[in-house]
Amino acid sequence: MNRNPPDLTLPSSLAARLRAAMHRVLRVVLSQYVTNGLAVSVGLLVILLAVFALAGVVAVSSAAVGVLITSLPDVAAPRRRKLTQILPAPLLGAPLFVLVQLVHQDPVQLGLVLVAGTFLSVMLMAWGKRGGPITFSMLFSMLFAMAAPPPSSLEQIAMNTGWYGVGAVLYLIWAVLTTHVLNQLFRTQLLAECLVTFAQILRTQARRLGPEPDHEALLAIMLGQQITLADYLQNTRDVVLESPTTPKRQRLAAMLLALLEARDHQLACNLDLDFLLTHHASATAPTLPLLQTALNTSAAELEQLALDLLLGRARNAIVPVPDLRERLHGALPPQTRAGPQPFPLNTGEPDSAALLHSMANRIGHIHDETARMVALARGDVRPELADVRTQWQLFVSATTWSWQPLLGQLSWRAPMLRYALRATLAVGAGYLVSLHLPWAGHGYWVLFSIVVVMRGNLAQTVQRRNARVAGTVLGCLLVMALLATRPGGFTILLVVALSQGLAHAFALRRYLYTTVAATLGALLMVHLLVTGLEPALAMGERLADTLLGASIAWLFSYILPHWERNQIPALVQRSVKAQRQHALLALALLDKERKSDLPWRLARREVYDSLSAVTLAIQRTMAEPRQVRPPLEPLETLQARSYQLLAQLTAIKSLLLRHAQLNLEQATPALQQASLRIQQELAGSGAGTDAGHAGADPAPVVAGQPFQPRPDPLVAADLTPWLLRRLALACAMARELRLAADRVKV
Repeated sequence: MNRNPPDLTLPSSLAARLRAAMHRVLRVVLSQYVTNGLAVSVGLLVILLAVFALAGVVAVSSAAVGVLITSLPDVAAPRRRKLTQILPAPLLGAPLFVLVQLVHQDPVQLGLVLVAGTFLSVMLMAWGKRGGPITFSMLFSMLFAMAAPPPSSLEQIAMNTGWYGVGAVLYLIWAVLTTHVLNQLFRTQLLAECLVTFAQILRTQARRLGPEPDHEALLAIMLGQQITLADYLQNTRDVVLESPTTPKRQRLAAMLLALLEARDHQLACNLDLDFLLTHHASATAPTLPLLQTALNTSAAELEQLALDLLLGRARNAIVPVPDLRERLHGALPPQTRAGPQPFPLNTGEPDSAALLHSMANRIGHIHDETARMVALARGDVRPELADVRTQWQLFVSATTWSWQPLLGQLSWRAPMLRYALRATLAVGAGYLVSLHLPWAGHGYWVLFSIVVVMRGNLAQTVQRRNARVAGTVLGCLLVMALLATRPGGFTILLVVALSQGLAHAFALRRYLYTTVAATLGALLMVHLLVTGLEPALAMGERLADTLLGASIAWLFSYILPHWERNQIPALVQRSVKAQRQHALLALALLDKERKSDLPWRLARREVYDSLSAVTLAIQRTMAEPRQVRPPLEPLETLQARSYQLLAQLTAIKSLLLRHAQLNLEQATPALQQASLRIQQELAGSGAGTDAGHAGADPAPVVAGQPFQPRPDPLVAADLTPWLLRRLALACAMARELRLAADRVKV
């Protein structure tokens, strides 16, 4: 009796999915967020246990405030000036902590302190990411002081403030020590996160090469992934490129630079894909699956490399990336390998074989950079870091404090000033409402909900409103379940420390987790400090206070609003300016007088950062009322043209790096003229600057030159025709970008 062989497809697929899920869990567990959160938890627990052993539970409550306030700015960051990064939190929070205690029993004076303190705290948001944690440190200092029982004397206020200072000083010491101890681990974890995020972009790119893809949806996904990667990369630069003086640091820094190169090549993969799928679908279809496989292979290798780095595997245990050159070469149509077919540039596009060849070449570059990262991790190649080793300060974020950001927000239309006024009015209204609640509410919890939910824009406020309510409900349920087991004091203190570490770890990534953990820790602290607390009653009151505070924050988001449309023109102007500078430097890479490509690298970073700012602003407009949203069509066109110009310049840069295969007598003047033309177009002073001339020849510098693609650009004797074509397309894209920018009228 014949029996069919067992079907191993389902178990194999299930095993692959389980393995992928396990790897995702491992990457989260081994991430810098969890490491940083654990460091905060251990520091909190050690300090509070020491204070408890010395002075008891009353001192612990004030010391805990000092620790929590000081820990807010403590994230994975460079070692240098770590103290100056954290020190402003307790220094600015302590005066507010004292003031609230002094006026605690006078409702009018207390309200005035809360209102004034809120305005001053929120204005610190003018310093961006560095100012955010300081803002919440000041706000929480007031609210924690408000939550404590009213002090009975000046001596008690002095004692509470003293223990606040003890907790802050001890945590400052802890933070500086752990930053130095964990610095190498943070470098590895941050780089691994970037590798995984870039691998996701490659997989999305591969899906675009699949059968009948939804290009608009995939492009939207990829755009979000690019924004996430840009955010991660800046944090990673700050840590990984700081003082790359040891061999381990140099390897990680070189891997980061290789990742930046790979990102450029991935962006260039989109150059001709739409044209191929539209005009050469039948000729392209048989070839795309192998190119798709090549991208997925590189993505898998990057994910594996990230996991190996996180697990601390020996360098020799990291498997080298297999060379995909033969597979990519086999993906090319036979007619291209047989010989070139001239195609005039000024009458149309090259054939599908030439464009497929170009795409395969760029995917090959991604493979090269992936292989280089693996080789660096293995120690097989030496890092090349001449510029970074001596000028690493230029790559990292500014660490000095100045008055300029604050002064720039002191105008009626400034977003931070309006945010501060809006938050101040919301806190004032919430305080007045809390004084007249029909239940025995906790006014400080209403205000807590307001300050953590209300953000500078409506989109984030709505998101946090929902997460805050859901997280409070879940946190209350967890507290009720834990207290039902009648835990001891040490167990509760341990859970408080762990919950605060979890809240700290995911504050900027998964706010729902932060809300659940923060609610759990806060209610357990209240249980320790208040005798005879009824858990069920407290849970109901706390949930009611949360709903009230979140509703107030949401309603006041419509008062003195600063809609996203008001800041988009400035963001667009910044982006166009960055494109001009990048184009100027990218087209001058053959300049023999230039001893370093550092200025070009910095210009490229500014282009990516400015584009991310524009994209984020556009995304935030989707949560705003329809009547105040800007027209999306010109903004979407602007985004597309910006990335296309960046991709064209990236492709040109790749060709210039192989200048030995260029006819410099022909290429040099073409580069100079194209650079001038792009500068004129982006400045709005080019020939044919009105929309009616949009169809004119964008690049007369290369008009009439024959386009003759060689069998393989990697080994071609002359890459000049490819360079001239890219220059023409870059000039055309610069014009389209300027026209799109001119249409952004809000």
